[in-house]
Amino acid sequence: MVTMTFATFQAKDYELRQYETAKWVSTVIRGETQKEAMRQGFWKLFHYIQGKNEKEMKIDMTVPVTCLIKSGCADFKISFFVPFKHQDSPPQPTDSDVFIEERKAAPIFVRSFGGFASPEKYAEEAEVLARILRSRGQTFHEDFFYTAGYDSPFKLFNRHNEVWYFKK
Repeated sequence: MVTMTFATFQAKDYELRQYETAKWVSTVIRGETQKEAMRQGFWKLFHYIQGKNEKEMKIDMTVPVTCLIKSGCADFKISFFVPFKHQDSPPQPTDSDVFIEERKAAPIFVRSFGGFASPEKYAEEAEVLARILRSRGQTFHEDFFYTAGYDSPFKLFNRHNEVWYFKK
């Protein structure tokens, strides 16, 4: 789990977290459904952590797995958090479709939910969060959101999923 965060505000239906600057390994999948993009992106990133990188180094799997969803766009950016011990100098990917990115520190509105999350469920939860934030006068970037999954597909109970909107 990304632990470089702290909650600055928590309500029963969402929280505001402060995320610190961190590196993520990412890939962009174009022209697919969200579900297929997540599948393809996951495997590209999984190969990276299994040693498809310049150091041929295996890297621990981390959570969450995020997916950037932009309004009206068929590109999906799938990302794994780079483990803390590799933050300073992550091995460079050898797959040209995989890249290391640094996400700047940011306040993020988060809504958590359980169960198996489909693209439709993520979209529904993002819309619920957007409605709540608007009703409470919160300003946020409405043209994109992230999905965040924390569990293996083999975990059947007590699953944890999130949607994130960046605070303006």
